[in-house]
Amino acid sequence: MKADDSAWLRWLLVTAVIVLASRPLSARVLDRATNIAGTTMHYKVILPNSYDPAKTYPAVLAFPGGPQTMQTVEGTLERNWREQAERLGYIVIVPAAPDGQLFFREGAKVFPAFLVQLLSDFKILDKKFHIAGVSNGGRSAFHIAASYPQYFWSVTGLPGLLLDATPQRIRALAKMCINMYVGETDRGWLENEKEQVAQFRAHGLVVEFNEEKGEGHVMRTLEGEGALRLFKQFEQARHGCGK
Repeated sequence: MKADDSAWLRWLLVTAVIVLASRPLSARVLDRATNIAGTTMHYKVILPNSYDPAKTYPAVLAFPGGPQTMQTVEGTLERNWREQAERLGYIVIVPAAPDGQLFFREGAKVFPAFLVQLLSDFKILDKKFHIAGVSNGGRSAFHIAASYPQYFWSVTGLPGLLLDATPQRIRALAKMCINMYVGETDRGWLENEKEQVAQFRAHGLVVEFNEEKGEGHVMRTLEGEGALRLFKQFEQARHGCGK
């Protein structure tokens, strides 16, 4: 190798090292599995850019829609959560339904043990989560929030609502910010959410309702950059939105 070639290669190597060192550490998506109550549970974890396990981060527990399989986990992770979570410094956990049992039905048996494990595995700000979900995931979010309210700052359905809306379970949400989204053309969900918003407000709950113009059941306005709206609401919730 000629001296000039050797010098050029050394320069190229040094330049590459400098460029890589100047970039922020890339975020990661972890694939995890755990056994809770005799049930194997799979979930993904979005870590923020330059994640440091010694530091404390705000966190979101987010449920997928439909059958709540790993395929739907990956779909909502990419559409609604990853971009903004990585950029804004959030941990987001997205679980799949254990044994195909939806989280607002038999799959709820993994709670609150799953929350306790997450708090042990990660440094979560004030040991409380924001909880959210899409469609069946929104139903799941409200169900778990009403069952274990001490773990949550806010509950968000996109869309989503509380199925078993007894006065007791409504009161359990009273200290949280409640955010409800629904597409303008998603008629059944729209009517049901409007009815529940009125019910919640009659009980004194703080609710922000958003009817997404021109959108159906899958709301593109809450994907990618549009998901920033969700994270702004999470920040607001930590500063006293609830009563």
